[in-house]
Amino acid sequence: MSATRLSDRLSSHQPLVLGLFRIVLGLLFASEGAATIFGILGRRSSPVGDWPFWYAGVIELVCGVLVLLGAATRSAAFLSSGAMAFAYFTEHQKNGLFPLQNGGLSPALFCWGFLLLVFFGPGALSLSALARRGGTTRDTARPVAGQAL
Repeated sequence: MSATRLSDRLSSHQPLVLGLFRIVLGLLFASEGAATIFGILGRRSSPVGDWPFWYAGVIELVCGVLVLLGAATRSAAFLSSGAMAFAYFTEHQKNGLFPLQNGGLSPALFCWGFLLLVFFGPGALSLSALARRGGTTRDTARPVAGQAL
């Protein structure tokens, strides 16, 4: 198989892989928020109104669920990316330059993962695609050259 054919084959799966990435990222983010708000998954809950942790938990839970479902994905991802950038620079950066030094690996990865979704959209398997297509989950991304949607 030539490199071009392999590239075309891989590209044809981009919407599905992007959708799976979105689902996993949203689930992980929502679980972080649920742990912060409700004190589950081995974590203590943050008191209601405790700045910034309780508010971050609300953003993580709500936006994580929206991203998971693929509803208002770009907006939720934008807010999530900004929240994680804020968390990184206000809570972690003061403890060292690199994420491995300062404990900020999760916020850094979440920030960049959500920024990717802001620009690429929800991919396949999203509620927004389902609503636009009138009942199918077919992706709304642009087709690869020679590929029909």
